[in-house]
Amino acid sequence: MMAGAVRVFPNRLSAARGLASLVARNAESCISLRERFSLVLSGGKTPREAYKLLGDEMASEIDWTYTHVFWSDERCVPYEHVDNNAKMAREALLDYVPIPMDHIHRIQSFLEPGEAAEHYQKDILRYFESRGSAPRFDLILLGIGADGHTASLFPGTPALEETDRFVVPNYVPSLDSWRITMTLPLLNAADQVVFYVLGEDKAETLARILSPAGADLPAARVNPPRGKLTWIVDEGAASLLPKTPFQ
Repeated sequence: MMAGAVRVFPNRLSAARGLASLVARNAESCISLRERFSLVLSGGKTPREAYKLLGDEMASEIDWTYTHVFWSDERCVPYEHVDNNAKMAREALLDYVPIPMDHIHRIQSFLEPGEAAEHYQKDILRYFESRGSAPRFDLILLGIGADGHTASLFPGTPALEETDRFVVPNYVPSLDSWRITMTLPLLNAADQVVFYVLGEDKAETLARILSPAGADLPAARVNPPRGKLTWIVDEGAASLLPKTPFQ
């Protein structure tokens, strides 16, 4: 079974507040220690409520001038496309906080997939090299799909086996589309990874990931050896987990 703490919240709103509070606490700690905070956002619709909390009532709890924002993955669509992950984060969060524009590291999804991935890897390397450190994000937020994928690391796709590059293009046959995604070497180098999972429709997948039977699933392969792994879930998503809490 995977290492990591599982925190179960009674409903979606309390889970969103739990995630937003964790991000704020992490930011405060990192900025206090190093005067910088590197945050990797997940895409999809699930984290929208948490992002709205961070952009509204909790916005003043983070010093955004020391915060840099990245994304774990992106769909190969234009910036203003409804499915663009960065568009969702901008509309829910980034448009409402005083973060410098050059601290927002968007994936250039309008480019050819290979070019977009190479450009994004260079952007990540520049950020860390300018601070004299290897690529190691302070906090990475991730979700899961019903098939056990995370970021755009889908079962059976080549990106799962990447060992050298930090960002790659990944063709997903089940969706007949290209994605740009961070790879396992980069995700597993993080100081902290938080999976955020909501709803009964994710219960079966979550239970499998958190059991020996799910060791082959992409999300189960995210477990930073020098970092912390946390799962924030609501009661619906946790409905098939053993009653004994994970520690």
